[in-house]
Amino acid sequence: MGWSRIALLLLVLVDVMGQGLIFPIVNSLVMVPGSTFVPLGDSLAIREIDFSLLTGAFYISWFFGGAYISKLSDYIGRKKAILICLFGALFGYGLAVVAVIWSNLALLVLARAITGFAAGNQPIAQAALVDLSTTSAERNRNMGYVTAAIALGLIIGPLFAGTLSDPSIMGSYASLELPFYAALLLILINIVLIIIFFEETNQTRRKIDFGLSEVFLVLWRAHSRPTILKLCAVFLFIEVGLSAFYIYLNNYMVLRFGFDTLQNSILMIIFGSVLALVSALLVGPISQRFSKVATIFVSVTVMGVGLLAFTVNDVAWLSYLLTVPIVAAFALTLPLMFSLFSAAVDESEQGWIMGITISSSTGGQFLLAIAGASLMTANIHGVFIAGIACFAIALGLIFVLWRQPDIRALDYG
Repeated sequence: MGWSRIALLLLVLVDVMGQGLIFPIVNSLVMVPGSTFVPLGDSLAIREIDFSLLTGAFYISWFFGGAYISKLSDYIGRKKAILICLFGALFGYGLAVVAVIWSNLALLVLARAITGFAAGNQPIAQAALVDLSTTSAERNRNMGYVTAAIALGLIIGPLFAGTLSDPSIMGSYASLELPFYAALLLILINIVLIIIFFEETNQTRRKIDFGLSEVFLVLWRAHSRPTILKLCAVFLFIEVGLSAFYIYLNNYMVLRFGFDTLQNSILMIIFGSVLALVSALLVGPISQRFSKVATIFVSVTVMGVGLLAFTVNDVAWLSYLLTVPIVAAFALTLPLMFSLFSAAVDESEQGWIMGITISSSTGGQFLLAIAGASLMTANIHGVFIAGIACFAIALGLIFVLWRQPDIRALDYG
């Protein structure tokens, strides 16, 4: 694997790392009793709203950034668009440090919004890796690498959050700001790697003739592409189902089992480790031997049943084990979905289609982040029950929509 691919995969890692890093810290800042980041008298409902604001700001900005910047990369080139995002992320993380030091919730919400918009470089990295692929097998392998990078981001984020903020490990150096400094260092390294090693994969240059409102037109273009709509419908519910588990996992463990930052970080490390191992070792062999559609159907079934088992579990340590099948199934599903989307368009639309995948998922994740507070306030299991329902809907859509010839044509492509 060349340095160009490594730089692109690090880009994905840094994007996702922000999620794995922020959730344990946000829980410590907002949800853990005794935190001075929010007023001590705030009720659980108010703190749930604060949590929703911090997560929702990230996902709604990612929704816009994913569609806008990925299309921009089709006009100005992948490299320039990537660097715009990296410098945006650098600013966003720097602002987050200031927000934590000042105990300023509004500033942290703004920092998460900026970081979310800058996360639009993930679909660009995916599009660039598709550009570098010469065969269907190589494309599947590169999408597997993307999932592995996502997994490593999920490991490194909570690892930074758990270890660098724990006084028993870092002593007097420990703080909730220190993980953000580590993230800033990784972003700087990524900027250097992109500048030095990444060679532009999209040589086409066009005049920029669209604005931010184009985000909705980019998504609207999909309505005339029935095959893409069928893929998006399933992908949306899979992503929302998994996000119901992922976004609120730390929150749930704090409220139900009293987990602290380190315990939640260990849980996220398990999440990321399983995702990395399965995507790196199993995606290639399984995609060569079995139908993509059949594999996705079985995997979504496992996710739904696994989340149900996690929800009814009453033993804290068993939660670590029950996370494994849910994440392993998702690790198989995600790269295969990316591969189906990529095969549905030609080379000139790879940036657009990868932006569609991100916006499809983040739009749903934003709604979930906002609704999740109400669901968990009404019933601690409410958001997980919603996730199970989403997996069930995804299975129904696969059964109804994916039996048609256009999807079958993509299945082994």
